[in-house]
Amino acid sequence: MSAPGPVMWLTGEYPRATDTFIQREVAALRALGVTVETASVRRTDPSHHVGPEQRAEAAATFHLLETALHPWRMTCAKLSALRHPHRFARALALAWRTAPKGLRGRIYNLVYFGEALVLAHRMKARGITHLHNHIAKSSGTVAMLAAEIADLPHSFTLHGPDIFFAPEHWALGEKIARASFVACISDFARSQAMLFSDPAHWHKLHVVHCGVDPALYAKARSTPDDRLLFVGRLSAVKGVAVLLHALAQARKTRPALGLDLIGDGEARGALEALARDLGLADAVRFHGYQARPRWRGCSRKPAFWCCPPLPKAYRWC
Repeated sequence: MSAPGPVMWLTGEYPRATDTFIQREVAALRALGVTVETASVRRTDPSHHVGPEQRAEAAATFHLLETALHPWRMTCAKLSALRHPHRFARALALAWRTAPKGLRGRIYNLVYFGEALVLAHRMKARGITHLHNHIAKSSGTVAMLAAEIADLPHSFTLHGPDIFFAPEHWALGEKIARASFVACISDFARSQAMLFSDPAHWHKLHVVHCGVDPALYAKARSTPDDRLLFVGRLSAVKGVAVLLHALAQARKTRPALGLDLIGDGEARGALEALARDLGLADAVRFHGYQARPRWRGCSRKPAFWCCPPLPKAYRWC
């Protein structure tokens, strides 16, 4: 069986250190023989690119907003879409109908419509056969509109939890109705999607967890260790403050416990202050963004467990 035609993966910013699950997914599909092109609404700041793989992905990614702001490219995209005036009109009506309430919401959806025009033009030029979106908020709106303009099937991965706080604002039910399928990252995400969509579309909702490469964890240790590890964005929604309080409690009976945090974010300063207030200044290490693991076939402890500071890329040493 031959591999499917080229597909496009879209999200708000790609690649970046906080969304490596998307990069892993793209890499896995490519390893299966699928041609995956990537598109990003905005260009990610280079400070969020960790390691040569992310820098290479960034160089190969198509950026919608800066293309839409280029007068000639935007004109070409409009002229291309107007060759099919009925699809153009349906997409424009969809953008107007699904816009959040108020003038500001209408303006934003018209901006998304412009981004959708350049994405549709790009997909036509590249022979794209399917469009997939991650983080189904603003980029999900762009994907829905671009699929209508280009007359292509599309799908999206539903994360949360923030989109579930304002599902009407993001027209979640409409997006589910129009999608070929929806990959929900958890049973909770699927249950929330069911709340905000018509039962006729529930068959499209599939639980697909964010994947990891099991080879990275093949050398899991068989003996207990006193170093704990958190990898993720330092943001309130990740619950790191709860983790720090739990660590403070656990150290009352196991005082050697320590924690390494890999990642960065807007809550880092507050979390560092909380660690100090909880008496964890010597037990918790904030390492910032780090490159994805590099493995060497050796059975000793990971470097970051035994010899701070943490190297730029994890390795078995």
